Amino acid sequence: MISLKKLFKFSIWFLFFFFSTIVSTPARPWLGGVRRKIRHKQDMYSTFSTTKTTIHKDLKVLYYPQTLDHFNYQQESYVTFKQKYMMYSKHWGGAKDNYPIFVHFGDEEPMFNDEINWLILPDYAAKFKALVVIIEHRYYGWSKPFGMSMEEIIKNTTVRGYFNSAQALADSAEIILFLKKRLNATYSPVIVFEGSYGGMLASWFRLKYPHIALGALAASAPVLYFDNMIEQNHGYYYVVTNDFKEASENCYNTIKSSWAEIDKIGSTPKGLSYLSNKFKTCSQLQETRTLKDFLENMYDDVAQYSDTDNNPSIICKAIDQGKKGNDILSRIYAGVHAYFNGTHHNCFNTNYFDDYSVETNLGYDWQTCSEMVMPVVRGTSKLSMFPPQKFSIQEFIQKWKKKYNVVPRPHWITTNYGGHDMKLVLERFGSNIIFSNGLKDPYSSAGVLHNLSDSIVAIYTKQGSHCLDIFSAKKDDPEWLVNQRKREVEIMSGWIKLYHNDLYKFMK
Repeated sequence: MISLKKLFKFSIWFLFFFFSTIVSTPARPWLGGVRRKIRHKQDMYSTFSTTKTTIHKDLKVLYYPQTLDHFNYQQESYVTFKQKYMMYSKHWGGAKDNYPIFVHFGDEEPMFNDEINWLILPDYAAKFKALVVIIEHRYYGWSKPFGMSMEEIIKNTTVRGYFNSAQALADSAEIILFLKKRLNATYSPVIVFEGSYGGMLASWFRLKYPHIALGALAASAPVLYFDNMIEQNHGYYYVVTNDFKEASENCYNTIKSSWAEIDKIGSTPKGLSYLSNKFKTCSQLQETRTLKDFLENMYDDVAQYSDTDNNPSIICKAIDQGKKGNDILSRIYAGVHAYFNGTHHNCFNTNYFDDYSVETNLGYDWQTCSEMVMPVVRGTSKLSMFPPQKFSIQEFIQKWKKKYNVVPRPHWITTNYGGHDMKLVLERFGSNIIFSNGLKDPYSSAGVLHNLSDSIVAIYTKQGSHCLDIFSAKKDDPEWLVNQRKREVEIMSGWIKLYHNDLYKFMK
């Protein structure tokens, strides 16, 4: 039987011509958690170092020989690739007394060696004397088979077939069990963490592998954004609209009116040139859609990752004051200028939100096509500050079938992990999951906001934004955020205490 490596060499020439168009990024908000928050450090994403560096004496960067296909017994299934993971042992009390292991899942981005610096996990590890393990998601960053680039993976119809959430969860299961055996930590309880897509993985891991993970903290995990579980008019863009409307009614109305004004001017003979000059775009606009996508992504970004430095109020204050002029577009431009805080003096790159990471653009594009079918669209509500946009599953399927010659599976996530009637189902067999959300985050519209049982709990804050609770703590963190994290620690402490009581009885 031909191996995958030989198949790749045989097929890559043909596939190069078959997929001659580079995958483009549709205008949609990204799920990404911690790394998305710090995406302004774009130099981080330009190149990957393959050296095994240790940036902290208590942090080890390691590579596990991961199985390519966990669910098959064909010859190629036994092929392995190096999967990156990291261990942070500064606070670990050790395996002898069964101190816990906290596992942070990777999501749709590379895991850099300084990942630990952006996480709350070191603080949590200090409280519990826990070992922290960070596992990079397969096919992102350094964890790719055959030394292939993401572009090559997406073009290869065989290799990309193993690029899915179920394989990623099995990867983590294998690494965790390997580490527990290696560290003689058989009875050290494991709690899994992450946010956004990674948060979904954490909650699904607890349900799929309860014998491995004692519990899960799933931050800003939109697990209900599948298979018509939420109504489109009350989804992501509903929250974005409310965030801006709460900041300023006038700002909301200005943004709502701006789309028609952009199209009106753009349809005139010299309209695109006018808009290019008005918004100081780095390249000449060829269509109004480019400018509208740029603005829409900016509003999405500032709502999703709202903080004291960048939030809807800052944009709205600039729009309402109209320092750049009193007409609609001048006020919108003032909002753009405020968002970038004057850092872009010469021009604005309309691809700013798209070129955040080639890894993410290409990789999650494929995941969206295959299984992560999330209808994040604007809906048809007249109250929205965005132009209406319906979601057609037929059009979605045809779009991705044309692009990859693969038919998306819109019902697979709920088939594999559940979701419908979640309270009715999970309170009978699920346990030990924290779903945390901030209601300023547009993805909270598809998050779990009510307790499903005594141990599957929802913690949310009205002021919080995307994944805020799993970011590293700051001295000036507001009291509500401190209290949210305190509650998470209390719940996890209860899990671990009960586990140790049961373990004592078992060992006795």
